[in-house]
Amino acid sequence: MEAYSDAKLDELGDFAPIGVVQDLVPKIDYTTPIEEWPLFLVQLTRFSCGGLCVGTALCHTMVDGISATHFISSWAKLARGDNLEDHEMPFLDRTVLRSSEPLMPLRFDHIAYTTKPPLLIGSKDAKEEQKKETSVTLLKLTKDQVEQLKKRANYDTQLQDPTIRPYSRYEAVAGHMWRCVCKARSIDNNHDDQPTRVRLVVDVRNRLNPPLPQRYFGNAVFLTITSTCLYGDLLSKPLSYSAGKLREANERMTEEYIKSALDFLTSQKDVSGLRSKFDVRGDTEGPFQGNPNLSLGSWINVPIYDVDFGWGKPVYVGPGLLDTEGRSFIMPSGVVDGSLNIAFCLQTQYMDSFKKYFYDDIT
Repeated sequence: MEAYSDAKLDELGDFAPIGVVQDLVPKIDYTTPIEEWPLFLVQLTRFSCGGLCVGTALCHTMVDGISATHFISSWAKLARGDNLEDHEMPFLDRTVLRSSEPLMPLRFDHIAYTTKPPLLIGSKDAKEEQKKETSVTLLKLTKDQVEQLKKRANYDTQLQDPTIRPYSRYEAVAGHMWRCVCKARSIDNNHDDQPTRVRLVVDVRNRLNPPLPQRYFGNAVFLTITSTCLYGDLLSKPLSYSAGKLREANERMTEEYIKSALDFLTSQKDVSGLRSKFDVRGDTEGPFQGNPNLSLGSWINVPIYDVDFGWGKPVYVGPGLLDTEGRSFIMPSGVVDGSLNIAFCLQTQYMDSFKKYFYDDIT
C-alpha cells in the first residue's frame, strides 16, 4: 500500500515507536480468521520533504529477524537493478530444522515453555499489571557508554578469574537494563526477595552441527530464560552478576537442547499457551512477560542498515510498534559506529526513574 504525509521526515524526532511512527507500518485486522492474515505487507509512505519510509509487517511464524533482513536486502538490491549472486539466494529447505522421526524422549526440562514468569509479591495473577498504562522510549547509548558498561561488567570478573570469556556488549547492556528496571520498579515494591527473570530469544543457526545455511529462510530463533533472581541480589551485586545470568541462559542453548526443544514443541497438541503474547492482537493467552520481568530481543548482529533501495543507506531502522510491557529491542544505531539504540516499553509510572538510573548508573 502507498501513503503520503504532509509532514517532513525530521519532524518524527528519534523514531520511537509511538504516535505517528506507528502509522508508518501496515495495520493487520486481527479480528479476521488467522488463515486470512497476510504473511507479508508493505507500506510506502512519502513525506513532503522527499523522504520515504518503507514499513513492513511479516509473519514471525514464517521468518525471524535475520531471514526478514536478508529478504528485504535482496528485494532492495533487485529494486535498484542489480542481480543476486548465488550466495545471496534464500535457502528454502525447511527440513534442515525439524524434530526427530520418531520423536525422542525429552532430554531436558524446557523451562522457557513450561514455567510461568514470577508474579509480584502478594499477587495471584498478572491481570492488574496488564491493565496499567505503558510508555515507550528510544534509549541511545554512545560507543563510549557501551564500552564503559562492558568495562564495568568485566572488571571484577577478570580480577577473580581471568580465564572467563569477557562479557559482550549485549550482555553488559542487557544486564544493566535488568538492574535499572528492578531499581525503578522497587520504588513501590521495596522487597529484596521479589523474584524476577528475563526472557531471551536466541538465533540457533550456528549452534547446530552442521550449522544451518546462513541464507536459511525461516524462523530459527528459540526462547530461553534466565534463572529466577531476586531484586536484592541484582541491585547489591556487581553488573557481572546480571550479565552472568544472561550468559547462562544463552549458553543453555546447545545443539542437544535445541533438538530436544524441537521434539518438545512438536509433541504439543495445543501450542496456544506457548505463543508470545501481543497486546496489538488482543491476545488473551500466553504468559505476561512484564512487571516484575523483562523480555529482551537483540538485533545487534543483524545487518539492518545494509538495506539500500537505491536511495542510500537508511537513517533509521527499528520496530514501528512496541506495546507490550517489559519488552525491548537492542539495536545498532544508524551511525553504525558501535553506538546502540534500545526501544523499550515500560509501565508509565516507572519510566522517568528508569531512564534516570539507566544513564546515571553507567559509570
